[in-house]
Amino acid sequence: MLAKNESTSNVLVYGKHVVGNLYEVNEKLLYDEDFLRKLVIEAATVANMHIVDVRSWKFYGGDKEGVSVIALVVESHIAVHTWPRYRYATVDIYTCGKDSDPDKAFDYIISVLKPRHYTRTYIDRCCRNTQ
Repeated sequence: MLAKNESTSNVLVYGKHVVGNLYEVNEKLLYDEDFLRKLVIEAATVANMHIVDVRSWKFYGGDKEGVSVIALVVESHIAVHTWPRYRYATVDIYTCGKDSDPDKAFDYIISVLKPRHYTRTYIDRCCRNTQ
């Protein structure tokens, strides 16, 4: 993890990773695969990411019922997984580079899904030049 005052000038690869849990989300939204695909695409746009491909799957029956949407972006990925029965979703946004902002994508997803409460965790990913 980079220290507050540490420069990224000696970093070869610098990634920002935001993950979160969303609680008490409208279950109708969490079942809607088309809506969630559009949400992920718009989140990528808001965060200055460039989409390569978007895939989604809808799972039926039991505790695992829900939707998964994964966007491969030039900068890395955005993934949303839902469990409508529990009104719960997870969000995973990872970007490499200085021009994209996973926080903006996360904030956009929160603003649309409107969970009653949520968690957000930040992870710095970096590879330093050791030569």
